[in-house]
Amino acid sequence: MPLRCLITAGPTREFFDPVRFVSNPSTGKMGFALAKAAKAAGWTVDLVSGPVSLPEPEGVMFYPVVTSEELMRQTDALFGPCDILIMTAAVSDWRPKQTLPQKLKKDGTAMSLEMEPVPDILAAMAAQRKPGQFLVGFAAETENIEEHALEKLKRKKIDLIAANSVAGAEGAFGNDENTLILLGNNGFRQVLGPASKDKIADLLIQQISHIVSARAQ
Repeated sequence: MPLRCLITAGPTREFFDPVRFVSNPSTGKMGFALAKAAKAAGWTVDLVSGPVSLPEPEGVMFYPVVTSEELMRQTDALFGPCDILIMTAAVSDWRPKQTLPQKLKKDGTAMSLEMEPVPDILAAMAAQRKPGQFLVGFAAETENIEEHALEKLKRKKIDLIAANSVAGAEGAFGNDENTLILLGNNGFRQVLGPASKDKIADLLIQQISHIVSARAQ
């Protein structure tokens, strides 16, 4: 039986009125590259993505979403039968506490938005994981990259985290190249790149396959 992989990609949008939202610059390129690499490896792939301008990878089941709540529901629905979850989606950490029913008109005065945290999708999946499921997170950081990534690895109780910089023009968001620092439990560390996101995706899928195969023996 081929491995079944669930990948999330792209940004989420959190609306405060029907036409305005909070989001981030994620293009989905890393997640889509991983979906193509996983399919090429012979895996069955489900891809859940926020709004992007990329063609759907061939041979992949594609599920478009917009908000973090939609991403949570779709990921939860697909998580049960998957062997591997790779959470590359750049989920907005905060959302407006209230969504107005009509477009907010500009009247020349300042405006304040009350924000609330969105659900931690990866931690929620980790809390309900079955024996044998392998969970990979991504950490998009602007400083102290490895320190923050290791903290996320432990807090979310996952198997592997891929840390990358999103600081400045050379950061991962929007670029065709990337560098990943893979961090795992028991001191595992490996650097992938710098290289194209397609190449990084191939290397990451190979590494995950190696780890998963070793665990099954």
